[in-house]
Amino acid sequence: MSQSFKIRILTLFPEFFDSPLSTSLTGKAIERGHLEVELVDIRDFATDKHRKCDDIPYGGGAGMVMKPEPLVAALEDAREALPDAPRILLTPQGEPFEQATSVSLADEAGLILVCGRYEGIDERVRQNWIDREISIGDYVLTGGEVAALVVVDSVMRHLPGVLGNQESVTEESFSEGMLEYPQYTRPRSFRGHDVPDILLSGHHENIENWRREKALQRTRERRPDLLDDE
Repeated sequence: MSQSFKIRILTLFPEFFDSPLSTSLTGKAIERGHLEVELVDIRDFATDKHRKCDDIPYGGGAGMVMKPEPLVAALEDAREALPDAPRILLTPQGEPFEQATSVSLADEAGLILVCGRYEGIDERVRQNWIDREISIGDYVLTGGEVAALVVVDSVMRHLPGVLGNQESVTEESFSEGMLEYPQYTRPRSFRGHDVPDILLSGHHENIENWRREKALQRTRERRPDLLDDE
């Protein structure tokens, strides 16, 4: 078996991940040794008796900011464990997380994912202890935990042995810069709606041409921006 792909997640709420990491394909990937996810509670690196990890922002303003001391200690500990893994902050200010991003991250020597909370992290941490910033969309979440799960789920699909049929990855939406073609299964007819005859023809070349045509049509209708460069 190939070596496990290691991901270390730094978070204030490690319990958030208990169910998602133990179910479905993710749970199987971990169980079979393709993926290893370690959850690190940033509070464990706080030095005061209250395990304080946030404080009011200098200059005033609403909310709290994550303190540098415990977060940097957690990052340095993670870097010791995974010396070649990029330290990635999940933040709305980061680069868009796309299929190409997912593929490239799967080729890394593991990942260190930092889940921000409150109004964000101290800027000094961002500038000196973070290698990359990633956003899963132009909206604000309560914390980076949801975004970390998105990254884990997407990256995991590109690891050897995780998917039973590796063709599933290459045929998915965005893999070729388009949305995926329509899919059908049994029964052939359902409440007056039939499966397209071409999918029952057994003519593989015609089926592939039909699927590409439908993928292009769907992409033009729903995400024309993906075809801007064509």
